Amino acid sequence: MIPQAIFFDIDGTLVSFKTHSIPISAKTAIHRLKDKGIKVIISTGRSFSEIDNLEDLEFDGYITANGTHCIDSKGEIIAQHLLSKESLDKIALYLEKNPFPCAFMTNKGSFINFSDDQVLSMNQLVNIPTPPVKPVSEMIEYDVYQLSAFIDPERETELINMLVDCDSSRWHPAFTDIYVKNCSKATGMDHFLTYFNINLEHTMAFGDGGNDISMLKHAATGVAMGNGTEAVKAAADYVTDSVDENGIVHALNYFKIL
Repeated sequence: MIPQAIFFDIDGTLVSFKTHSIPISAKTAIHRLKDKGIKVIISTGRSFSEIDNLEDLEFDGYITANGTHCIDSKGEIIAQHLLSKESLDKIALYLEKNPFPCAFMTNKGSFINFSDDQVLSMNQLVNIPTPPVKPVSEMIEYDVYQLSAFIDPERETELINMLVDCDSSRWHPAFTDIYVKNCSKATGMDHFLTYFNINLEHTMAFGDGGNDISMLKHAATGVAMGNGTEAVKAAADYVTDSVDENGIVHALNYFKIL
């Protein structure tokens, strides 16, 4: 069955960590999918303001900040899920007592309380600049979609247990994303399926990281990149080659979509 909508993660899926670019084969495939009338939608942990690596490709929508901020092709918000004031106040107090780098994805852009070597290394991996530094007291007054907390899993568990209306997911050992409970790339998919009046059984999704698992399980066909983690591959219906080995076009050919 040819899907009516295909959802793509960015980093490690569409865009190579090695070259920081989209393989030519993937770019050609995106153009061909759109020519066939298939909706092509981005689904990323990045904030909308941080999406700067899709080159000249045009998409039908953007699931950003792990499903908490969904935007159509014209930049109009179709759904958003903000962290509660109660949770933000708890985070501010926790950071005061237990400081660690924490980036805030907000309606004013992305900011961070302070940076360190881990933050710099992570930003180099995904080829984005370090967010501007702002005091936590200022950032929590914005509309906040997501936090990127540079903490280990033990502290992540401690923090999430304290934030009863939040969930977290980790696609890199250095940090975890924190966002509104029961919100994920899968719920972002549902917002767009309603928006375009498409049934879930006509969907496909591509991903490589832990925050893609909900999306791969939710889609009718979930495709894990060869460079993905073992947990991601286990959650997928099909494992293709890596992003640098033209994994996207290989999977689309395997399913006879192109």
